[in-house]
Amino acid sequence: MTSIVIALLSFGLRLWHLATPKGMVFDELYYVTAGREYLKFGVEVKGNSPEFIVHPPVGKWCIALGIKIFGDSEFGWRIASAVAGALTIYLISRIALRIFRSTQMANLAALLMALDGLNLVHSRTGLLDLFLTLFVLCGVNAWLKDHYWRSAIFFALAAGVKWSGLYFLVGFALLTVYKDRTRIQTWTRLLTTRLLQWGILPVFVYISTWIGWFRSSRGWDRHWADTNATHWNFIPRSLRSLWHYHAEMLNFHRTLTTKHTYQANPWGWLVMRRPTSFYYQAPKTCGDKDCSQEVLAIGTPILWWLGTLALVAVLAFWLRSIIRRDVDVSAGMILLGISASYLPWFAFQKRTVFSFYAIVIEPFLVLALVYCAKKILGREPWRPNKKAIVAFFVLMIAANFIYFWPLFTATVITYAHWSNLMWFSSWI
Repeated sequence: MTSIVIALLSFGLRLWHLATPKGMVFDELYYVTAGREYLKFGVEVKGNSPEFIVHPPVGKWCIALGIKIFGDSEFGWRIASAVAGALTIYLISRIALRIFRSTQMANLAALLMALDGLNLVHSRTGLLDLFLTLFVLCGVNAWLKDHYWRSAIFFALAAGVKWSGLYFLVGFALLTVYKDRTRIQTWTRLLTTRLLQWGILPVFVYISTWIGWFRSSRGWDRHWADTNATHWNFIPRSLRSLWHYHAEMLNFHRTLTTKHTYQANPWGWLVMRRPTSFYYQAPKTCGDKDCSQEVLAIGTPILWWLGTLALVAVLAFWLRSIIRRDVDVSAGMILLGISASYLPWFAFQKRTVFSFYAIVIEPFLVLALVYCAKKILGREPWRPNKKAIVAFFVLMIAANFIYFWPLFTATVITYAHWSNLMWFSSWI
Protein backbone atom coordinates (compact mmCIF):
# COMPACT_ATOMS: atom_id res chain seq x y z
CA MET A 1 0.00 0.00 0.00
CA THR A 2 2.83 2.41 0.86
CA SER A 3 4.43 1.97 -2.54
CA ILE A 4 1.11 2.78 -4.22
CA VAL A 5 0.89 6.00 -2.21
CA ILE A 6 4.46 6.88 -3.19
CA ALA A 7 3.67 6.26 -6.86
CA LEU A 8 0.48 8.35 -6.71
CA LEU A 9 2.24 11.26 -4.97
CA SER A 10 5.01 11.05 -7.55
CA PHE A 11 2.42 11.12 -10.30
CA GLY A 12 1.13 14.36 -8.80
CA LEU A 13 4.64 15.84 -8.96
CA ARG A 14 4.84 14.84 -12.60
CA LEU A 15 1.53 16.51 -13.39
CA TRP A 16 2.50 19.72 -11.58
CA HIS A 17 3.13 22.35 -14.28
CA LEU A 18 3.55 19.55 -16.80
CA ALA A 19 3.00 22.03 -19.62
CA THR A 20 6.19 23.88 -18.57
CA PRO A 21 8.30 24.66 -20.48
CA LYS A 22 6.19 25.84 -23.37
CA GLY A 23 6.93 24.47 -26.80
CA MET A 24 8.88 21.35 -27.70
CA VAL A 25 12.06 20.62 -25.77
CA PHE A 26 15.03 18.67 -27.10
CA ASP A 27 13.93 15.61 -29.13
CA GLU A 28 10.23 16.24 -28.55
CA LEU A 29 10.53 17.89 -31.94
CA TYR A 30 10.87 14.43 -33.49
CA TYR A 31 8.66 12.29 -31.27
CA VAL A 32 5.74 14.64 -30.73
CA THR A 33 5.70 15.33 -34.46
CA ALA A 34 5.76 11.58 -35.02
CA GLY A 35 2.81 11.13 -32.66
CA ARG A 36 0.79 13.65 -34.63
CA GLU A 37 1.61 11.92 -37.89
CA TYR A 38 0.77 8.49 -36.50
CA LEU A 39 -2.69 9.73 -35.55
CA LYS A 40 -3.19 11.19 -39.03
CA PHE A 41 -1.43 8.73 -41.33
CA GLY A 42 -0.39 5.70 -39.27
CA VAL A 43 3.24 6.36 -40.24
CA GLU A 44 5.71 9.23 -40.21
CA VAL A 45 5.79 11.47 -43.24
CA LYS A 46 7.65 14.57 -44.32
CA GLY A 47 5.25 16.83 -46.13
CA ASN A 48 3.58 14.51 -48.60
CA SER A 49 6.50 12.10 -48.80
CA PRO A 50 7.40 9.07 -46.67
CA GLU A 51 10.01 9.77 -43.97
CA PHE A 52 12.86 7.48 -42.99
CA ILE A 53 12.82 6.94 -39.22
CA VAL A 54 15.32 5.15 -37.01
CA HIS A 55 13.26 3.97 -34.01
CA PRO A 56 10.33 1.53 -33.95
CA PRO A 57 6.78 2.82 -33.40
CA VAL A 58 5.65 1.78 -29.88
CA GLY A 59 6.94 4.75 -27.88
CA LYS A 60 5.63 7.20 -30.45
CA TRP A 61 2.22 5.53 -30.35
CA CYS A 62 2.22 6.08 -26.57
CA ILE A 63 2.84 9.79 -27.11
CA ALA A 64 0.15 9.81 -29.82
CA LEU A 65 -2.33 8.30 -27.35
CA GLY A 66 -1.72 11.17 -24.95
CA ILE A 67 -2.28 13.67 -27.74
CA LYS A 68 -5.46 11.87 -28.82
CA ILE A 69 -6.96 11.95 -25.31
CA PHE A 70 -5.70 15.26 -23.93
CA GLY A 71 -5.15 17.32 -27.07
CA ASP A 72 -2.23 18.57 -29.12
CA SER A 73 -0.60 20.67 -26.39
CA GLU A 74 2.36 20.42 -24.05
CA PHE A 75 0.22 18.54 -21.52
CA GLY A 76 -0.99 16.11 -24.17
CA TRP A 77 2.55 15.57 -25.46
CA ARG A 78 3.89 14.65 -22.02
CA ILE A 79 1.04 13.00 -20.11
CA ALA A 80 1.90 9.49 -21.37
CA SER A 81 5.43 9.92 -20.03
CA ALA A 82 4.05 11.09 -16.67
CA VAL A 83 1.92 7.96 -16.42
CA ALA A 84 4.87 5.78 -17.44
CA GLY A 85 7.08 7.41 -14.81
CA ALA A 86 4.59 6.76 -12.00
CA LEU A 87 4.16 3.16 -13.16
CA THR A 88 7.92 2.54 -13.08
CA ILE A 89 7.92 3.59 -9.42
CA TYR A 90 5.19 1.10 -8.61
CA LEU A 91 6.80 -1.65 -10.69
CA ILE A 92 10.19 -1.30 -9.01
CA SER A 93 8.48 -1.91 -5.69
CA ARG A 94 6.90 -5.11 -7.03
CA ILE A 95 10.22 -6.28 -8.41
CA ALA A 96 12.02 -5.47 -5.14
CA LEU A 97 9.33 -7.33 -3.19
CA ARG A 98 9.90 -10.47 -5.24
CA ILE A 99 13.70 -10.21 -5.13
CA PHE A 100 14.15 -9.31 -1.46
CA ARG A 101 10.89 -10.76 -0.05
CA SER A 102 10.43 -7.71 2.15
CA THR A 103 7.68 -5.10 2.07
CA GLN A 104 10.00 -2.56 3.67
CA MET A 105 12.61 -3.08 0.95
CA ALA A 106 9.89 -2.74 -1.69
CA ASN A 107 8.79 0.57 -0.19
CA LEU A 108 12.41 1.75 -0.04
CA ALA A 109 12.87 0.93 -3.74
CA ALA A 110 9.75 2.93 -4.65
CA LEU A 111 10.92 5.87 -2.53
CA LEU A 112 14.40 5.93 -4.06
CA MET A 113 12.96 5.77 -7.57
CA ALA A 114 10.62 8.64 -6.73
CA LEU A 115 13.59 10.70 -5.53
CA ASP A 116 15.54 10.39 -8.77
CA GLY A 117 15.76 13.47 -10.96
CA LEU A 118 16.40 11.63 -14.21
CA ASN A 119 13.16 9.69 -13.81
CA LEU A 120 11.32 12.92 -13.01
CA VAL A 121 12.74 14.74 -16.06
CA HIS A 122 11.86 11.87 -18.40
CA SER A 123 8.39 11.73 -16.86
CA ARG A 124 7.84 15.35 -17.83
CA THR A 125 9.20 15.12 -21.38
CA GLY A 126 7.82 13.46 -24.51
CA LEU A 127 10.77 11.19 -25.30
CA LEU A 128 11.01 7.43 -25.86
CA ASP A 129 13.37 6.10 -23.21
CA LEU A 130 10.94 6.02 -20.30
CA PHE A 131 8.55 3.84 -22.31
CA LEU A 132 11.48 1.51 -22.96
CA THR A 133 12.11 1.43 -19.21
CA LEU A 134 8.43 0.81 -18.44
CA PHE A 135 8.15 -2.23 -20.72
CA VAL A 136 11.48 -3.59 -19.46
CA LEU A 137 10.23 -3.43 -15.86
CA CYS A 138 6.94 -5.04 -16.89
CA GLY A 139 8.96 -7.85 -18.48
CA VAL A 140 11.19 -8.32 -15.43
CA ASN A 141 8.20 -8.32 -13.07
CA ALA A 142 6.36 -10.91 -15.18
CA TRP A 143 9.51 -13.05 -15.38
CA LEU A 144 9.88 -13.06 -11.60
CA LYS A 145 6.34 -14.41 -11.39
CA ASP A 146 7.27 -17.17 -13.89
CA HIS A 147 4.92 -15.66 -16.47
CA TYR A 148 7.37 -16.20 -19.32
CA TRP A 149 4.91 -15.73 -22.17
CA ARG A 150 3.86 -12.35 -20.78
CA SER A 151 7.46 -11.43 -20.04
CA ALA A 152 8.51 -12.11 -23.63
CA ILE A 153 5.65 -9.94 -24.91
CA PHE A 154 6.74 -7.02 -22.72
CA PHE A 155 10.38 -7.33 -23.79
CA ALA A 156 9.25 -7.41 -27.42
CA LEU A 157 7.29 -4.20 -26.81
CA ALA A 158 10.41 -2.71 -25.22
CA ALA A 159 12.29 -3.54 -28.43
CA GLY A 160 9.37 -1.91 -30.24
CA VAL A 161 10.28 1.34 -28.49
CA LYS A 162 14.04 1.09 -28.98
CA TRP A 163 16.11 -1.84 -30.17
CA SER A 164 18.07 -1.85 -26.91
CA GLY A 165 15.10 -3.73 -25.46
CA LEU A 166 16.44 -6.78 -27.35
CA TYR A 167 19.27 -7.13 -24.85
CA PHE A 168 16.75 -7.82 -22.10
CA LEU A 169 14.86 -10.29 -24.26
CA VAL A 170 18.04 -12.24 -24.97
CA GLY A 171 19.32 -11.98 -21.39
CA PHE A 172 16.14 -13.26 -19.76
CA ALA A 173 15.68 -15.92 -22.44
CA LEU A 174 19.13 -17.30 -21.58
CA LEU A 175 18.36 -17.08 -17.87
CA THR A 176 15.16 -19.03 -18.42
CA VAL A 177 17.05 -21.76 -20.26
CA TYR A 178 19.61 -21.81 -17.44
CA LYS A 179 16.80 -22.36 -14.93
CA ASP A 180 15.61 -25.28 -17.06
CA ARG A 181 18.92 -27.14 -16.64
CA THR A 182 17.54 -29.23 -13.76
CA ARG A 183 14.57 -30.38 -15.84
CA ILE A 184 16.56 -32.32 -18.41
CA GLN A 185 13.99 -35.15 -18.43
CA THR A 186 11.53 -32.86 -20.21
CA TRP A 187 14.13 -31.04 -22.28
CA THR A 188 12.58 -31.69 -25.71
CA ARG A 189 9.19 -30.28 -24.75
CA LEU A 190 10.79 -27.40 -22.87
CA LEU A 191 13.00 -26.49 -25.82
CA THR A 192 9.95 -26.22 -28.06
CA THR A 193 8.12 -24.10 -25.50
CA ARG A 194 11.10 -21.79 -24.96
CA LEU A 195 11.56 -21.37 -28.71
CA LEU A 196 7.94 -20.31 -29.03
CA GLN A 197 8.11 -18.06 -25.95
CA TRP A 198 11.41 -16.31 -26.55
CA GLY A 199 11.80 -16.63 -30.31
CA ILE A 200 8.59 -16.86 -32.34
CA LEU A 201 6.26 -14.86 -30.08
CA PRO A 202 8.54 -11.80 -29.67
CA VAL A 203 9.12 -11.64 -33.44
CA PHE A 204 5.37 -11.76 -34.05
CA VAL A 205 4.70 -9.08 -31.41
CA TYR A 206 7.46 -6.83 -32.72
CA ILE A 207 6.31 -7.08 -36.34
CA SER A 208 2.73 -6.37 -35.27
CA THR A 209 3.84 -3.03 -33.77
CA TRP A 210 4.51 -1.89 -37.35
CA ILE A 211 0.85 -2.28 -38.27
CA GLY A 212 0.59 1.38 -39.28
CA TRP A 213 3.43 0.93 -41.74
CA PHE A 214 1.87 -2.22 -43.20
CA ARG A 215 -1.53 -0.57 -43.64
CA SER A 216 -0.28 2.66 -45.18
CA SER A 217 1.10 3.27 -48.64
CA ARG A 218 3.00 6.25 -47.21
CA GLY A 219 5.49 4.16 -45.23
CA TRP A 220 9.12 4.65 -46.20
CA ASP A 221 10.13 1.98 -48.77
CA ARG A 222 6.82 0.21 -48.07
CA HIS A 223 6.92 -1.27 -51.58
CA TRP A 224 10.68 -1.73 -51.90
CA ALA A 225 10.34 -5.46 -52.58
CA ASP A 226 8.02 -4.82 -55.53
CA THR A 227 10.98 -3.75 -57.63
CA ASN A 228 13.88 -5.48 -55.86
CA ALA A 229 14.11 -9.23 -56.29
CA THR A 230 16.15 -11.26 -53.78
CA HIS A 231 16.92 -14.90 -53.02
CA TRP A 232 14.06 -14.76 -50.48
CA ASN A 233 11.23 -14.17 -52.90
CA PHE A 234 9.10 -16.83 -51.20
CA ILE A 235 8.74 -14.43 -48.24
CA PRO A 236 5.83 -11.95 -48.57
CA ARG A 237 6.95 -8.72 -50.20
CA SER A 238 5.77 -6.59 -47.26
CA LEU A 239 8.05 -8.51 -44.89
CA ARG A 240 11.00 -8.26 -47.28
CA SER A 241 10.41 -4.52 -47.51
CA LEU A 242 10.35 -4.31 -43.71
CA TRP A 243 13.58 -6.30 -43.53
CA HIS A 244 15.20 -3.87 -45.96
CA TYR A 245 13.93 -0.96 -43.88
CA HIS A 246 15.52 -2.46 -40.76
CA ALA A 247 18.80 -3.00 -42.56
CA GLU A 248 18.82 0.71 -43.36
CA MET A 249 17.97 1.57 -39.75
CA LEU A 250 20.81 -0.62 -38.51
CA ASN A 251 23.22 1.06 -40.91
CA PHE A 252 22.14 4.47 -39.58
CA HIS A 253 22.73 3.47 -35.95
CA ARG A 254 26.11 1.93 -36.75
CA THR A 255 27.37 5.00 -38.60
CA LEU A 256 25.91 7.80 -36.46
CA THR A 257 29.01 9.76 -35.44
CA THR A 258 27.79 13.35 -35.79
CA LYS A 259 29.30 15.51 -33.06
CA HIS A 260 26.88 16.97 -30.50
CA THR A 261 27.43 19.42 -27.67
CA TYR A 262 25.95 17.06 -25.09
CA GLN A 263 27.18 13.68 -26.31
CA ALA A 264 28.55 11.62 -23.45
CA ASN A 265 30.67 8.49 -23.36
CA PRO A 266 29.04 5.64 -21.41
CA TRP A 267 32.02 5.57 -19.04
CA GLY A 268 30.66 8.71 -17.40
CA TRP A 269 26.94 7.93 -17.31
CA LEU A 270 26.68 6.50 -13.81
CA VAL A 271 28.46 9.45 -12.20
CA MET A 272 26.54 12.03 -14.26
CA ARG A 273 29.72 13.38 -15.84
CA ARG A 274 27.96 15.01 -18.81
CA PRO A 275 24.17 15.35 -18.33
CA THR A 276 22.03 16.48 -21.24
CA SER A 277 20.42 19.89 -21.22
CA PHE A 278 16.92 19.49 -22.69
CA TYR A 279 16.04 23.17 -22.43
CA TYR A 280 17.61 26.47 -21.40
CA GLN A 281 16.28 30.03 -21.47
CA ALA A 282 17.16 33.30 -19.75
CA PRO A 283 13.77 34.87 -18.92
CA LYS A 284 13.33 38.25 -17.22
CA THR A 285 10.87 37.21 -14.51
CA CYS A 286 12.93 36.16 -11.47
CA GLY A 287 13.24 39.53 -9.76
CA ASP A 288 16.91 39.79 -10.63
CA LYS A 289 18.92 41.18 -13.53
CA ASP A 290 19.97 37.74 -14.79
CA CYS A 291 17.64 34.73 -14.72
CA SER A 292 17.84 31.09 -15.78
CA GLN A 293 15.35 28.36 -16.62
CA GLU A 294 16.62 24.90 -17.49
CA VAL A 295 15.58 21.29 -17.83
CA LEU A 296 18.71 19.26 -17.17
CA ALA A 297 18.44 15.51 -17.64
CA ILE A 298 20.49 14.58 -14.60
CA GLY A 299 19.89 11.96 -11.98
CA THR A 300 19.88 12.98 -8.33
CA PRO A 301 23.69 13.06 -7.96
CA ILE A 302 24.02 11.52 -4.50
CA LEU A 303 21.63 8.70 -5.44
CA TRP A 304 23.65 7.87 -8.57
CA TRP A 305 27.03 8.18 -6.87
CA LEU A 306 25.95 5.94 -3.99
CA GLY A 307 24.30 3.62 -6.51
CA THR A 308 27.56 3.27 -8.41
CA LEU A 309 29.33 2.24 -5.20
CA ALA A 310 26.45 -0.11 -4.44
CA LEU A 311 26.92 -1.82 -7.81
CA VAL A 312 30.54 -2.54 -6.93
CA ALA A 313 29.37 -4.07 -3.66
CA VAL A 314 26.71 -6.16 -5.41
CA LEU A 315 29.32 -7.49 -7.84
CA ALA A 316 31.64 -8.36 -4.95
CA PHE A 317 28.90 -10.22 -3.04
CA TRP A 318 27.87 -12.08 -6.18
CA LEU A 319 31.43 -13.16 -6.98
CA ARG A 320 31.89 -14.32 -3.38
CA SER A 321 28.69 -16.35 -3.63
CA ILE A 322 29.97 -17.98 -6.84
CA ILE A 323 33.22 -18.94 -5.13
CA ARG A 324 31.27 -20.41 -2.24
CA ARG A 325 28.97 -22.23 -4.68
CA ASP A 326 25.91 -20.64 -3.11
CA VAL A 327 24.76 -18.27 -5.85
CA ASP A 328 23.26 -14.99 -4.64
CA VAL A 329 20.18 -14.86 -6.86
CA SER A 330 19.16 -11.30 -5.95
CA ALA A 331 22.64 -9.98 -6.77
CA GLY A 332 22.60 -11.94 -10.01
CA MET A 333 19.27 -10.43 -11.06
CA ILE A 334 20.58 -6.91 -10.46
CA LEU A 335 23.75 -7.59 -12.43
CA LEU A 336 21.74 -9.09 -15.30
CA GLY A 337 19.71 -5.89 -15.47
CA ILE A 338 22.86 -3.77 -15.45
CA SER A 339 24.46 -5.99 -18.08
CA ALA A 340 21.47 -5.67 -20.43
CA SER A 341 20.91 -1.95 -19.89
CA TYR A 342 24.46 -0.62 -19.70
CA LEU A 343 27.25 -2.87 -20.94
CA PRO A 344 26.16 -3.03 -24.63
CA TRP A 345 26.75 0.71 -24.99
CA PHE A 346 30.49 0.24 -24.54
CA ALA A 347 30.58 -1.46 -27.93
CA PHE A 348 29.61 1.88 -29.56
CA GLN A 349 32.54 4.07 -28.60
CA LYS A 350 32.38 6.09 -31.82
CA ARG A 351 28.60 6.45 -31.95
CA THR A 352 26.92 9.65 -30.80
CA VAL A 353 25.23 8.75 -27.50
CA PHE A 354 23.82 10.68 -24.54
CA SER A 355 23.73 10.16 -20.80
CA PHE A 356 19.93 10.43 -20.64
CA TYR A 357 19.84 6.93 -22.17
CA ALA A 358 20.82 5.80 -18.66
CA ILE A 359 17.20 6.03 -17.49
CA VAL A 360 16.82 2.30 -18.25
CA ILE A 361 19.83 1.62 -15.98
CA GLU A 362 18.30 3.55 -13.08
CA PRO A 363 15.90 0.85 -11.76
CA PHE A 364 18.77 -1.61 -11.35
CA LEU A 365 20.88 1.07 -9.68
CA VAL A 366 18.03 1.54 -7.21
CA LEU A 367 17.86 -2.22 -6.63
CA ALA A 368 21.61 -2.21 -5.93
CA LEU A 369 21.07 0.46 -3.27
CA VAL A 370 18.23 -1.54 -1.73
CA TYR A 371 20.42 -4.67 -1.80
CA CYS A 372 23.13 -2.84 0.16
CA ALA A 373 20.57 -1.38 2.57
CA LYS A 374 19.35 -4.91 3.28
CA LYS A 375 22.93 -6.02 3.91
CA ILE A 376 23.44 -3.14 6.34
CA LEU A 377 20.20 -3.83 8.19
CA GLY A 378 20.78 -7.56 8.44
CA ARG A 379 18.10 -9.81 9.85
CA GLU A 380 14.95 -8.47 11.45
CA PRO A 381 14.36 -7.04 13.97
CA TRP A 382 16.71 -4.31 12.79
CA ARG A 383 18.90 -2.53 15.29
CA PRO A 384 18.18 1.21 15.75
CA ASN A 385 21.74 2.21 14.84
CA LYS A 386 21.55 0.31 11.54
CA LYS A 387 18.17 1.81 10.70
CA ALA A 388 19.64 5.22 11.44
CA ILE A 389 22.43 4.62 8.90
CA VAL A 390 20.00 3.74 6.13
CA ALA A 391 17.68 6.61 7.08
CA PHE A 392 20.62 9.04 6.97
CA PHE A 393 21.49 8.11 3.39
CA VAL A 394 17.85 8.26 2.29
CA LEU A 395 17.52 11.73 3.81
CA MET A 396 20.69 12.81 2.01
CA ILE A 397 19.20 11.67 -1.29
CA ALA A 398 15.88 13.39 -0.54
CA ALA A 399 17.64 16.67 0.33
CA ASN A 400 19.71 16.43 -2.85
CA PHE A 401 16.54 15.83 -4.89
CA ILE A 402 14.91 18.95 -3.42
CA TYR A 403 18.10 20.97 -3.94
CA PHE A 404 18.15 20.21 -7.68
CA TRP A 405 14.36 20.51 -8.11
CA PRO A 406 14.63 23.72 -10.21
CA LEU A 407 16.74 21.89 -12.81
CA PHE A 408 14.28 19.02 -13.04
CA THR A 409 11.18 21.19 -13.53
CA ALA A 410 12.26 24.27 -15.50
CA THR A 411 11.71 26.52 -12.49
CA VAL A 412 12.74 30.12 -13.15
CA ILE A 413 15.61 31.06 -10.80
CA THR A 414 18.32 33.68 -10.65
CA TYR A 415 21.44 33.08 -12.68
CA ALA A 416 23.45 33.05 -9.43
CA HIS A 417 21.23 30.25 -8.09
CA TRP A 418 21.59 28.32 -11.35
CA SER A 419 25.37 28.78 -11.26
CA ASN A 420 25.47 27.31 -7.74
CA LEU A 421 23.67 24.22 -9.05
CA MET A 422 26.37 23.66 -11.68
CA TRP A 423 28.70 21.66 -9.43
CA PHE A 424 31.00 20.79 -12.31
CA SER A 425 31.92 22.62 -15.50
CA SER A 426 30.95 19.53 -17.53
CA TRP A 427 27.32 20.10 -16.46
CA ILE A 428 27.15 23.39 -18.36
